[in-house]
Amino acid sequence: MNFLAHAYLSFNEPDILVGNMISDFVKGRKKFDYPEGIQKGIQIHRNIDEFTDTHQATKRAMQVYKPAYRLYSTAFVDVTFDYFLANDKSIFSDASLFDFSRSVYATLEQYFDQLPGPFRMMFPYMKSNNWLYNYRTKYGIERSFGGVVRRSQYLEESDTAFQIFNDNIPYLQECYNVFFPQLVSYAKTFAHR
Repeated sequence: MNFLAHAYLSFNEPDILVGNMISDFVKGRKKFDYPEGIQKGIQIHRNIDEFTDTHQATKRAMQVYKPAYRLYSTAFVDVTFDYFLANDKSIFSDASLFDFSRSVYATLEQYFDQLPGPFRMMFPYMKSNNWLYNYRTKYGIERSFGGVVRRSQYLEESDTAFQIFNDNIPYLQECYNVFFPQLVSYAKTFAHR
């Protein structure tokens, strides 16, 4: 899953939110350099990623991106599922997503000194461009796909991914609908331990 899902699956617990958001920037045992609550968030993020990568609905969604993007299809599915989460009326209204995004940024600012360097450098762009809220729009998804390409070593373009996304919205929505409620239940088991 991508940033919005990891933020949402922190269940409004600040330490878990910070760990969940920075986990991709904290390698291996470096997680033990952080306070216990942030460590828990880092581990929850890793558990969420493992659950996501092995779920049958995710694997089905990956198939639409795989011919063009092979191993990177997972990253495009992560962004795709954040689009559906941002537009999931059972979770967010337009206003509540905006408020949620601002709350996440405010929490991260409180922990700014504890954020790993690369995340700290990225965070001002995330906040000023309101990435979490903009997953709601196709423009935001198109930009996020571009971000996948910029962070990758072997990709050169994301226009094809955006076209694949647009051509397969009903199918991808169905995959999200099957997957996400199960992910929420799974994540809750770790968050409330």
